[in-house]
Amino acid sequence: MATITLEGNEIHTVGELPSIGSNAPAFTLTNGDMGETSLSDFAGMKVVLNIFVAIDTGICAESTRRFNSAAGSLDNTFVLGISADLPPTQARFCGAENLNNVIMLSCFRNPEFGQDYGLAIADGPLRELTSRSVIIIDEQGKVIHTEQVPEIAQEPDYDAALTKL
Repeated sequence: MATITLEGNEIHTVGELPSIGSNAPAFTLTNGDMGETSLSDFAGMKVVLNIFVAIDTGICAESTRRFNSAAGSLDNTFVLGISADLPPTQARFCGAENLNNVIMLSCFRNPEFGQDYGLAIADGPLRELTSRSVIIIDEQGKVIHTEQVPEIAQEPDYDAALTKL
């Protein structure tokens, strides 16, 4: 269990992020067409998992914009924006912001994603949502970078993540 904060108040996650060098846990999430997208769809590619609480909040929106901007210049790399938001909400945001370099996925049907990655929030007002985290997976499916932001109202360390690519 990890301890993080929400506006200075302690909350906890169900576990720890995957360890560096481990195989990334498989997942299947809901895409914008209400179909399924799996991690295996990106085999042989680098994958950035930008995981957040809700797209309609300032920090979550900013992280999606920043990774969208960076993704446009990265070879063999996909950025996945993951939250429990419904796909129409994610699509509305990306359309309004003209974001085309990030693939939005929802874990609303797949709570095991947060469990398997150790980032489901276990208590407090955001219980069962996902904590703000960045996980980078290499072409062999190995975890090469993790960050669980210690304060949900804080942005991730973009530079630390992007240097791993």
